[in-house]
Amino acid sequence: MAFRLALIGFGGVNQGLVELLKIKHGKLGGLDLSITALADLRFGVVSNPKGLDLDALLETAANGFSIDALRKDPNTQICEEINLNSTLELIASDFVDVVVEATFTDPHTGEPALSHCHAALKHGKHVVTTNKGPIALAHSSLARLASEQCVQLKYEGAVMSGTPVIRQIDTTLRGCEVNGFAGILNGTSNFVLDRLAQGQDFDAAVREAQVLGYAEANPAADLEGADVQLKVVILANTLWNTGLTRADVPCRGISLLTSQDIRTAQSVGRNWKLIGSATRHADGSVSASVEPRELSADHPLHSISGVTNAVTFDTDVLGNVTISGPGAGRRETAFAILSDLIELAEQTGKYEVRA
Repeated sequence: MAFRLALIGFGGVNQGLVELLKIKHGKLGGLDLSITALADLRFGVVSNPKGLDLDALLETAANGFSIDALRKDPNTQICEEINLNSTLELIASDFVDVVVEATFTDPHTGEPALSHCHAALKHGKHVVTTNKGPIALAHSSLARLASEQCVQLKYEGAVMSGTPVIRQIDTTLRGCEVNGFAGILNGTSNFVLDRLAQGQDFDAAVREAQVLGYAEANPAADLEGADVQLKVVILANTLWNTGLTRADVPCRGISLLTSQDIRTAQSVGRNWKLIGSATRHADGSVSASVEPRELSADHPLHSISGVTNAVTFDTDVLGNVTISGPGAGRRETAFAILSDLIELAEQTGKYEVRA
């Protein structure tokens, strides 16, 4: 059995996935992956039931999204006009088993990723997504639809890029009750706070983050906590299925921190970090927040630096368990997709996958 993939969006993440598929070819045991469909606003809708050539896909990206390389295969169909309907038709194709959704998405509406995910599940396709929007805003309804259609919805890369955190909840922490978590879930804000601690002013730190590719041209979602807010909702709902929404998570970013705040904390061995957290109380209710916190030297998140992400789970058996790793990067996030595909292959029961 092979998984035939439709890549929706061909930005850095799905380009990174193509690179990984080339690197890992023949190294994933019984897992056979081919890309049979692709949709991107920059060049349209492309399909080939026999599989698109990986080198041609990478050449397309490298050449400014010119599709000349893809035209060389006579089995490849190309429509340069793209809209939501044409993308949804592609998703429903009978030569697609798994939809890999990695488009730019409005965090307030979840679109267009939400429509893509809904259509895929409705048509009996598995979904792997790195998008926070649809999972934070509509996880319950999407999961219910996936269950009804006997397919899977996976989103490992939506919280800590390639660092496995969702999977830890489902696997290695089974048997523990998780009573809460606190995390550094945004690399941009953590990088800026590091630079402030080194004496750089706020605007200069943000500019450096932009130059290095850690921050967008408009970094507000990172610096004001909206990105972390979505991730808190995803983690809390994955843990406890409480139906938490963004409105339930008070959010305050780092822009109001002053140099004096930073220096005062440093003088007593403490660090400021933007922390996303949630706690489940004895009555089953959940409280959550996103806010800058001044952490003591013995806190597990005190020394997390740069663009590294980390989350500490408060468990009943093990106490605090901290997971840290890269929280950004095209290949790192692409690895989350690959790990979801490997798990999906194992869960279908068709074969055993050994990396």
